[in-house]
Amino acid sequence: MFKRIVSIIIFLLIIVVGLFQKDPLLQVIKEGGTLSIAISMLLVAICVFFPVIPFPVLAGVIGAVFGTAQGVVISLTGAMAGTMGLYLLSRYGFRDFAQEKLQKYPKVQEYEKLLTRNSFLAILTCRLIPIIPAPVVNIICGLSHVKWVTFFAASTLGKIPNILILSYAGASFNENKLYSFGLYGVYLLILFLINLVIVYRRMEKKSSN
Repeated sequence: MFKRIVSIIIFLLIIVVGLFQKDPLLQVIKEGGTLSIAISMLLVAICVFFPVIPFPVLAGVIGAVFGTAQGVVISLTGAMAGTMGLYLLSRYGFRDFAQEKLQKYPKVQEYEKLLTRNSFLAILTCRLIPIIPAPVVNIICGLSHVKWVTFFAASTLGKIPNILILSYAGASFNENKLYSFGLYGVYLLILFLINLVIVYRRMEKKSSN
């Protein structure tokens, strides 16, 4: 009971800060400096729980302010802090509640089987190709027997390509806006085509059974 109360308080604080302080925090990020690095990580972590700012926009802003290399480190650190926070809250704070809710959705249970069958490869694939929403991956892994080391390693590796492209696009935005939009557009198109192939193969498999 104590863990659940603490978890609820933490979750509510994250939502409140995200909703009512996003604009001041974003302004601090744009100003640059040492404080903005910590604020950037904090805001990225909050967006894992509650997407008050679209992540492509936030990561792009961070890339524009700090450059590609530093932007990747900052965004990745914040994203993993939020990811691990949601994973741990699911495992220790809302475990019974979340399990009860997930049982009502057979599709989510299929995801759970997928993610626990070959944990590292499955999580890595889901991060690289978002066939399952990221929050669902975090919660399911928190409720499952997936070890935190496996979850952390696979999630970190899987998030790097997306964050790298967003940071680079953000860093290039002032010099060539069209190039930045085009770069991320091509990346999204590739992901869309991959997802399309996956869905088509699933439908083909079902029709043959």
